[in-house]
Amino acid sequence: MPKEFRYRGHTLDELNSMSTESVVALFPSRTRRTLSRSVSEEKRKVLEDARAIKEGKLEGQIKTHARDMVVLPAMVGLTIGVHNGREFVSLEVKAEMIGRYLGEFVITNKKVVHGTPGIGASRSSLYVPLK
Repeated sequence: MPKEFRYRGHTLDELNSMSTESVVALFPSRTRRTLSRSVSEEKRKVLEDARAIKEGKLEGQIKTHARDMVVLPAMVGLTIGVHNGREFVSLEVKAEMIGRYLGEFVITNKKVVHGTPGIGASRSSLYVPLK
């Protein structure tokens, strides 16, 4: 039997039934400060769209550039397209992500993969077979 998810002693159903202010009170201080100071229009729109999708009024995927948006219980179970600087990366929001930022889960850089040295790159490349 899988363990039931709890955030600071509250189940996901309890968190969804709470008001936004009481859920924010459970978050750590940095997250509380972020939500109290900077709820921009884009973040507000993401939250409204998430609630509309949950109610069935809206369909599709939410796309956003707001990487500093805090994951709230209303977003759990949705797929959100988060911009990584080049494209929108689909992010399936899980209950364990509550209280964290969307940008934490969408990496912005790729691993550097260096190719083989070209002709004239260095002295050692003289002995690398071309093909």
